[in-house]
Amino acid sequence: MKKLYIKQKVLSFNEKFTVKDQQGNDAYYVEGSLMKIPKTFSISNTAGTEVALITKKVFSFLPKFYVEVHGQEVVTINKEFSFFKARYSIDAASIEVQGNWWDMDFEVFQYGEVVGKVNKEWFTWGDSYKIQVLNEEMETIIIALVIAIDYVKASQAAASSAAT
Repeated sequence: MKKLYIKQKVLSFNEKFTVKDQQGNDAYYVEGSLMKIPKTFSISNTAGTEVALITKKVFSFLPKFYVEVHGQEVVTINKEFSFFKARYSIDAASIEVQGNWWDMDFEVFQYGEVVGKVNKEWFTWGDSYKIQVLNEEMETIIIALVIAIDYVKASQAAASSAAT
């Protein structure tokens, strides 16, 4: 089992952060597009090669995000219409997320087997997540899922605070 940690800075204007391994070494670099349409997040390995791309669909009634890994779209995250509580669905062939993913405490399944676990670490400055990868072939997909879901949550929170 491999453990990875994502720590986002609270006041990061350039939307850059790293994914660290269990020893504290850089494992991946994440860079968000600043003031660019469509909104994207690029995930690169330590050699600088892009391994995943998260893109927000520009023209849609409800928010929709696409996650590409190694150039192939593998996951779509859709906001569902709801009056009371924000609801999102994750569409992917053979990938399923179970648990309380709105609070970032969930497991990722592939073909019914757990391939990863994600937990938000509380009482930290900024958003921090612990990722346990049980199937290393799914590592990039799990990291991309965490970043995409976190961005969905942040977008929802920003929209809610702007409305009040």
